[in-house]
Amino acid sequence: MFKDVLNGKKIILGVTGCIAAYKSAYLIRDLKKRGAEVKVVMTPSATQFITPLTLSSLSNNNVVVNIFPESTSSGTSLNTWHIDLAQWADIILIAPATVNTIAKIANGFADNALTTLVSAARSLVVIAPAADVDMYQNPITQENIIKLEALGYYVIPAEDGELASGLSGFGRLADLNKITDTVELLLSNHKKDLMGKRILITAGPTYEDIDPVRFIGNRSSGKMGFSLAKAAYVRNAQVTLIAGPTSENLYPEIKKINVRSSAEMKKAVENELKENDILIMASAVADYKPARTASQKLKKENKITEIKLSPTDDILASLNKDKKVIIGFALETENEITNAKKKLRDKKLDLIVLNSLKDKQSGFEFDTNKITILKKTGKSIKLPLMSKFQAANKILSEILKY
Repeated sequence: MFKDVLNGKKIILGVTGCIAAYKSAYLIRDLKKRGAEVKVVMTPSATQFITPLTLSSLSNNNVVVNIFPESTSSGTSLNTWHIDLAQWADIILIAPATVNTIAKIANGFADNALTTLVSAARSLVVIAPAADVDMYQNPITQENIIKLEALGYYVIPAEDGELASGLSGFGRLADLNKITDTVELLLSNHKKDLMGKRILITAGPTYEDIDPVRFIGNRSSGKMGFSLAKAAYVRNAQVTLIAGPTSENLYPEIKKINVRSSAEMKKAVENELKENDILIMASAVADYKPARTASQKLKKENKITEIKLSPTDDILASLNKDKKVIIGFALETENEITNAKKKLRDKKLDLIVLNSLKDKQSGFEFDTNKITILKKTGKSIKLPLMSKFQAANKILSEILKY
């Protein structure tokens, strides 16, 4: 039975005063949809961009804005809310975080409800900055971000793009999927442990053209390969993704090379491998292609009854693997372990990831996967059904051991 990592987690969302504050509503929705409990703490300036009532309605919890109640004329309370919330939280996420809030936290200020809460935090604090380009790239702001990271805060860098001022540049709040992926990663006890690793990943299907209209393909969605690329990036690796035709989305910072056929994928892998330490071949590469590709559309009246096929090049078998860590994937329908071990041995892989189409909610087109990791040492690790992002992190953790 699949259980989302975020299900039952206690998350505090800090919201500060900038135009990106409206995106906090979508963050709450996404976190709640995955079963998390969310409580919101806002800075007073954040209320100029989105109302506490909106965020309270979405989170189904009271929203804290002020350190003290507006009036004590009707009585007082001994409630130490900031201590209680700090002890309650599994993680504190500040998104968006203004340069003002970043500066306050970096220098130990506790002059509003959010910075007071952070000063009492026991859990990890994740900060997602958002600002106009000149504010974000100001040397003082960058120095404060570096300081926060040195102190153990996890900073999700702002992205390059169009900004509310009309300017373009770095300062845009990180993609919300990247923010939730980061929260999931950290709540799974992973960290930025791939610093300095250069990882090349392949994903998706290949299409082998019959004519300008038709092709031979497979049902691969690219979800597993894209999850690997995202997980590796969040864990601080330098990532290159070679992807066949797919509708999956990627973080903008990840280098992506689009290919269509197995021949194009082979050429791209050969070109990129020399610059990378690790290759993960998660793509579903066609084993066969039409022996001849028609230059014009084949007409029905021509009564084509057969298409002759020829084998495609075996990418993994043909690579120079010297001083590289090479990971393959095997999707099997019978004799799964035996076939996967043979592929592991024949293609001289360091490990192979086995999928079986017999497992429900696993394999092509699903967001979940049930995998077995087989190592060249003979060790095998059978994992339960989990999200492909979680499976990706399990694979990456095994790769770290090489």
